[in-house]
Amino acid sequence: MATSKKQDTHLMANAVRALAMDAVQQANSGHPGAPMGMADIAVALWGRHLSHNPANPQWANRDRFVLSNGHGSMLVYALLHLTGYDLALSELRKFRQLHSKTPGHPEVGVTPGIETTTGPLGQGLSNAVGMALAEKLLAAEFNRPGHQVVDHRTYVFMGDGCLMEGISHEACALAGAWKLGKLVALYDDNGISIDGPVKPWYVDDVAKRFEAYGWNVIGPLDGHDVAAVDAALTQAKASATQPTLLICKTTIGKGSPNRAGTAKAHGEALGEQEIKLTREALAWPHEPFVIPEAAYAAWDGKRAGEAAEVRWTKAFAAYQAKHPALAVELARRLSGDLPAGFAQTVVDAAVAAHSAAQTLASRKSSQNALEAFTGALPELLGGSADLTGSNLTNTSHTPALRFSDDGAGNGGRHINYGVREFGMAAIMNGVALHGGFIPYGGTFLTFSDYSRNAIRMAALMKSRVIHVFTHDSIGLGEDGPTHQSVEHAASLRLIPGLDVWRPADSAETTVAWGVAIQSRQRPSALLLSRQNLPYLPKAGLEDIAKGAYVLDEPSEVGLNKKPQAVIIATGSEVALALHAQAALASLKIAVRVVSMPSTSVFDRQSPAYKTSVLPDKLPRVAIEAGVTDGWWKYGCAAVLGIDSYGESAPAPQLFKHFGLTAEDLANTVRQVLGK
Repeated sequence: MATSKKQDTHLMANAVRALAMDAVQQANSGHPGAPMGMADIAVALWGRHLSHNPANPQWANRDRFVLSNGHGSMLVYALLHLTGYDLALSELRKFRQLHSKTPGHPEVGVTPGIETTTGPLGQGLSNAVGMALAEKLLAAEFNRPGHQVVDHRTYVFMGDGCLMEGISHEACALAGAWKLGKLVALYDDNGISIDGPVKPWYVDDVAKRFEAYGWNVIGPLDGHDVAAVDAALTQAKASATQPTLLICKTTIGKGSPNRAGTAKAHGEALGEQEIKLTREALAWPHEPFVIPEAAYAAWDGKRAGEAAEVRWTKAFAAYQAKHPALAVELARRLSGDLPAGFAQTVVDAAVAAHSAAQTLASRKSSQNALEAFTGALPELLGGSADLTGSNLTNTSHTPALRFSDDGAGNGGRHINYGVREFGMAAIMNGVALHGGFIPYGGTFLTFSDYSRNAIRMAALMKSRVIHVFTHDSIGLGEDGPTHQSVEHAASLRLIPGLDVWRPADSAETTVAWGVAIQSRQRPSALLLSRQNLPYLPKAGLEDIAKGAYVLDEPSEVGLNKKPQAVIIATGSEVALALHAQAALASLKIAVRVVSMPSTSVFDRQSPAYKTSVLPDKLPRVAIEAGVTDGWWKYGCAAVLGIDSYGESAPAPQLFKHFGLTAEDLANTVRQVLGK
């Protein structure tokens, strides 16, 4: 006998609850409460609204789903398995185990169907804002009357923790300002966090807060009433110019007789006895990890997913016939491929900078490079956290992005993020994950501290995101130690998978940009100066992209001797190294100068190349206007840097005060050589 719709929803929800509690119990680690509490919300969204194809997780026009409260990862793993993704039951049995496809928090690239890596609360929500923005901008750029080939929604599940994190304010305020009508957030309002009921420390009126952002707010709803959530999702789809928040009142650990509604359900296994009682309470007679065929049949999303993709494929074919050039360009953009000839564009821009040989702040050199690259790459989507005039991230090709009251955009490609560094960084991650754009955004280097966790997440996810950090040292001068970056370059270099560049002149800056844009699986950080930097004459440009290269040999300063030492320098200090080299040459001391704009890139070069730049038997002295610790790995005999905070004074005085002058460097080399 066929089951009723109501019975189907209970069966579907309880299948999720059973898988969640069984997997957490087997691992003896994890968070069963959120999946059990959100199971009915998941039935409404995944069972009735989400457009996706389990057979093709990368289908371009799929709806995006983000589990921002990523500790509840068994919820999405259960959904992926039940709806037909390539996620076998054996992988759910290996929840949180080494090399499984079901890690403790969802990881993009590990599990099919996962759109972003979540866990640090609030960031998944912010990624979702970026995804919705990317969809809206791509739709405006490529859709044509009668041909809506970019037309999908972004859904995000989130909890109290996501909303307590300040990044949620930054990102959600922007979502309202950008009128992201296809963004729908479902708030699991269960009133419980790790420390217990949240009332003593979380008193926000969430509905009023989001209404103030310009969101469409629905609820509170009974989050265990599938029909009510279903109706609310239908209502949300009618909101053309406002993102929608669904406030869903739920019980954490729903179904557990003794743990439901308590913090004990949040972050630990229920225990065998409580799971037995829960099975009885749910009328779920099946053994652990046994799902009845009726539940699989109710959840199966393969047929509907295939049909949705087939419809879109036909629509895209019609679009392609009517607008062939646009279709080719959209396909290129979504694939992440750069236009044919872009590598030559980089070469041409670097040669132009080399030929001009201008004295420029590297932030201005960056803008000059961007002028060429934003002209060649319509996918470059820029921005700044209220420092456009200082970061110089805008170009003639990137007018400021604006949205009118009806939600229409103006085609702008430079985003005013406001003073929201963390939100900017996480939104850029979402834009990159969605596809179709290469995002970059600027702020002062010292404020990378605000962005750091999102930068780390970009590196973990191997996302092509570019951070422009200006005012990179004590060289910014009078603003003083609160704004003077000392430890930030070294700190960013510690992030695995992040390429950090601190270029010394316009050619190095241009090459750094070129490498960053072409690095498909690495985020990059460009550390740029406020003060002018002289152009450094060089024999060629080819080796800059290797992260370090021989800039000057003793012969360049009239000394025909083999080098007796090597000076390694970055950024504004490379010019000091050349002056010190000349001073030492007058004393018949031969020194090689190595410019090392990117330690992370140089460290990936072959041993032979690294030895050719830094010969084994030559003593090395490094100089950088920052902490010294990171330089000792290069076997330096001495390092000139700053192992304290800065001071407020004009930049030239500060470099002298901290002993970062050509004279100080020359004397240090002499001491190392015993001369």
